[in-house]
Amino acid sequence: MSVTVGNHSGVQEEEFFVQMSEGQIFVKTWSPICAGTPDKSDSPILLLHESLGCVALWKNFPAQLASVTSRRVIAYDRLGFGRSDPHPGTIDRSFVFQEGHEFLPAFCARAGISRFVACGHSVGGSMAVTAAACLPQICEALITLSALSFVEERTIQGVETARRIFQNPLSFEKLERYHGTKARWVLDSWVNTWLSPEFSTWDLNAVAAAVCCPILALHGEFDEYGSIAQAKRIVRQSGRLKVLPQMGHMLHRDNPELIAELIAEFL
Repeated sequence: MSVTVGNHSGVQEEEFFVQMSEGQIFVKTWSPICAGTPDKSDSPILLLHESLGCVALWKNFPAQLASVTSRRVIAYDRLGFGRSDPHPGTIDRSFVFQEGHEFLPAFCARAGISRFVACGHSVGGSMAVTAAACLPQICEALITLSALSFVEERTIQGVETARRIFQNPLSFEKLERYHGTKARWVLDSWVNTWLSPEFSTWDLNAVAAAVCCPILALHGEFDEYGSIAQAKRIVRQSGRLKVLPQMGHMLHRDNPELIAELIAEFL
């Protein structure tokens, strides 16, 4: 069932759940309104969130993106995150590939998405790369924001710093606002995966090499989780890389207007 939740600045918002074999997935869409009706003529932009993220943590960025690009924007909470059902167990080394290769095509079929632009932040960007490589027939472009393509020392240090921060009950309570009783699973999944010795050799080299659609990689100069080398591995020889001066990991929160404009220009 779809519920219209608002109409702000020419963008119509809707929320609904999609029933998957693993459980219910929460979805939200932002549709630009043209001549009184939502414009769905172009392929929508599919947003993939970060390791601690969810639909709500995209904040106002999706609405701005829909308005500036004149495209429908779709975001969903991965299983175990936000308002989606709890995850039944633990994630393993292949979770990035599984999301892009196995879950996304099934989700698109259930949600009625025939083509899309993949746009992901952080590990969501890694999943977007996988989707572009594995689903060339339905992914028409790839956009990454602070995406991770391998594990480097800066990545490990960033996760360790965040783990210490979330040991503070007040910081953990902020995570609970968005994930509820699933917050501990969300945090532990992130920390235990990225700091495990088994994950230290993970990389996107093979899948990045298979991407054949247009690529835009946005990366902050002072990203605390990954150097510019992360984005360079994604764009390789044919993609477009833009390094944003004085910006860190949370590009779309620090300057959502700029990021939306850069994506609109690319598309």
